[in-house]
Amino acid sequence: MESSDPSPAAVSKTQEISVPPVEGVAGGGTSYGWVDGGLQGSHLGSSVIDPTKVHSADLLHVWSMPSTANVSQQEAPRPLEHVNLLAARNERESFQIALRPKVSWASSGIAGPVQIQCTDLCSSSGGRLVVGQSITLRHVVPILGVPDALVPIDPSSPQINLLPGETTAVWVSLNVPCGQEPGLYEGEICITAVRTDSDSKADSLPKSERYQLYKDLKTCLDITESRDHSSSEEMILRLSSTSTTLRRMLVLPAFQDCHENNGLGDMMDEDVMNNVAVRVKLSLTVWDFTLPLTPSLPAVFGISETVIEDRFCLEHGTKGWYDALDHHFRWLLQYRISPFFCRWGDSMRILAYTCPWPADHPKANEYYSDPRLAAYAVPYAPILSCTDAAKNSLRREVEILKTEAHWSKAYFYLWDEPLNMEQYEVIRNISNELRTYTPDVRILTTYYAGPSGSELAPSTFEAFTKVPNVLRPHTQIFCTSEWVLGTREDLVKDIIAELRPDLGEEACSMLKGLMKLQHCLLTTLF
Repeated sequence: MESSDPSPAAVSKTQEISVPPVEGVAGGGTSYGWVDGGLQGSHLGSSVIDPTKVHSADLLHVWSMPSTANVSQQEAPRPLEHVNLLAARNERESFQIALRPKVSWASSGIAGPVQIQCTDLCSSSGGRLVVGQSITLRHVVPILGVPDALVPIDPSSPQINLLPGETTAVWVSLNVPCGQEPGLYEGEICITAVRTDSDSKADSLPKSERYQLYKDLKTCLDITESRDHSSSEEMILRLSSTSTTLRRMLVLPAFQDCHENNGLGDMMDEDVMNNVAVRVKLSLTVWDFTLPLTPSLPAVFGISETVIEDRFCLEHGTKGWYDALDHHFRWLLQYRISPFFCRWGDSMRILAYTCPWPADHPKANEYYSDPRLAAYAVPYAPILSCTDAAKNSLRREVEILKTEAHWSKAYFYLWDEPLNMEQYEVIRNISNELRTYTPDVRILTTYYAGPSGSELAPSTFEAFTKVPNVLRPHTQIFCTSEWVLGTREDLVKDIIAELRPDLGEEACSMLKGLMKLQHCLLTTLF
């Protein structure tokens, strides 16, 4: 890993400045990176620091972390290294940049704002991954103290606030298009401590100086306006008068710093940030092969429609409701996740569906034919209302879908974790009904224990591995709860041993307790 420490030339500009540490914050200040002997000879005292005149490396720690890490608010700083990533075409790679203030440079309660700017990644052959298209930045926002929601950072104002004594993370994603040229792509991410809006406004010109500037500029315009038949002597007088006015403007107090620095002043904002920014070097090697559009391992994500309705005050079946579901569907697909929506009925019966429109609607073909969709749930309408109309709607739905090439991706999700033989019997009966419509129907059943009241084993937990025998041939996708399996590889092997792949049976794992995660997803989306 390559070091990305600030250049000696940049650091030398601030080595005479001693910046006061963050004090009075648990976990902050000297316990995380403030070196008492780091900057000597202070002439700032306890005044607010101007981040345009101090290298950002003196104000905050910056280091990279993998996407698999949970960067907590008390994460300790690490050395900053060169980020090297590998990706195929049509693959997404992510990493995190962790930020922790060493000191406070804002006059308000925050430690200070930072600006995060990423360059395009370029290859020697002219290839380019563009920021905002192939490269995205998101702020990792903690929920109940746990880093969770990824909130997009506005490219037009890429700033986030750091809090005293807390570590903050930025999530960086690189999306490699299918047609991207293979090779080595390089760029950098610049992290710069900046002034707060209130501090910047405090440096603005007072009204009297602004009025004087306006008056002098207007005078210059008036005396330089061309007039017909002006003599050369008159033109010389006008130019001389203009020169005098401009010189008078240059001696205004607002330009005092420019005089002291031979007219260079504070430089342009961009130049300032280039000189004081912490630079994270970034390299991405794009391999010469492409991942398929359809994921080889289906990953489905369930979203409760009632949560969407409550969260956004939407009425079921309205245009706003359809738009919200459509937004979720398209957003999750880009992450190679196949979504389904759901509504619970009595005793954990569940209406699960991927497309909110009926199969004969134009939008349905658009949904089901999307090559990024690895699996889709077909709604079993009678699960909530066992009427003749619901049964006819189901039959029509299956008759349309089973003629399509994507039918092999279809499944029914009927019951969320059945507990006893009575509930298992309901699944068997529905399966028999569906098999009269088409024999190749696939049913997904979730479970975390064997059915109570059965004679499969002495206890429901021991009967857990025997569930495939109870539901065969009425379930093809056996979805076990991840928390039950834990680290017990022997239990996983026992379950797999009970499956009949020759009958199309397969196993998958399920994460429960996703209500909070779904709320974070909604917050991120909207």
